[in-house]
Amino acid sequence: MEARLFSCVILSLLISVVSFSQNSDPFPALRNQMVKTQIEARGITDKNVLEAFRKVERHKFVLTQYIPYAYSDSPLPIDEGQTISQPYIVAFMTDALNLKRTDKVLEIGTGSGYQAAILAELCDSVFTIEIFEKLGHKARRVFSELGYNNIFSKIDDGYQGWQEYAPFDAIIVTCAPTEVPEPLQKQLAEGGRLIIPVGTNPLQHLILQKKKNGKLREKNILPVRFVPMIDSSGKKY
Repeated sequence: MEARLFSCVILSLLISVVSFSQNSDPFPALRNQMVKTQIEARGITDKNVLEAFRKVERHKFVLTQYIPYAYSDSPLPIDEGQTISQPYIVAFMTDALNLKRTDKVLEIGTGSGYQAAILAELCDSVFTIEIFEKLGHKARRVFSELGYNNIFSKIDDGYQGWQEYAPFDAIIVTCAPTEVPEPLQKQLAEGGRLIIPVGTNPLQHLILQKKKNGKLREKNILPVRFVPMIDSSGKKY
């Protein structure tokens, strides 16, 4: 894993140097390269999803020391021992939800805010919950700076969802419980989609559930690695 991250970092730096020599702002070129080689090349073809990834400035959501690596093919550390996911995983989970412009989406685990910003480019409104106060406040500031007025956030226990604004057309969870939280299933609208990593470290399974006629149909779609879902005391769900 360390070797792969090192290789990605070196590649990112090389791309940065080349791009910067051609353009005083290297980031648009880096985003285009990220979309082409990391996302589109791996089978994500939805034009709206690809355009969202070309537009959202991932370097605005990472820690300052990791800005040179913001468009590398790897997760990166953020505050509170959490991570910003690998761009492809963010794209894969987003694409799996098959979002429409009119959709209302619930996100559990705001983290850096990058996933919420991607969602905000694709749907009507995003309701995002973060358990860590520092992360929640920081993401809220970035949303404001970037002009996202369709993202609504709060600091709370995401396991319970956000009943006040339910039902949701789609729910995305970016931390892993040992089983799918029942409150989230209940807050999913008819025809809605829920994507969530489930299991314990070191590896979980990404599960997609769809509600049809009030019943949930489940599909196991990908092995993944996410931070655990925790409550306010730090206990894992």
